[in-house]
Amino acid sequence: MNKQMFFSYIIFIFSVFISSVSQVILKKSSNIKYSNRIREYLNMYVITAYFIFFMSSLITVYAYKNVPLSVGPAIEASGYLFVSLLDWFILKEKISKRKILGVFIIVSGIMIMCFGG
Repeated sequence: MNKQMFFSYIIFIFSVFISSVSQVILKKSSNIKYSNRIREYLNMYVITAYFIFFMSSLITVYAYKNVPLSVGPAIEASGYLFVSLLDWFILKEKISKRKILGVFIIVSGIMIMCFGG
């Protein structure tokens, strides 16, 4: 693997991470009571989260220049892990054994699908 390809993998993982941050921000926003329907969708949490998600999409497209399409879903699966960890760290949610098992099954299935031949 050359440096450019390695850098693209790192960029792709970073993109998945910031997409996960975006999801946690949206989740945090959903836990707040707003005065009206418009404020539910037009507030700084939501606007920031969608901006981050948009940037993540652009970064992913850039990373796909050197990352094979067959590997993309496997890297994207790390988002489940990131979201779970961010929920635990930022939102103070408990990570149950069931959630750990679910993330493991999802990531394992995608890895088998992508690399299992």
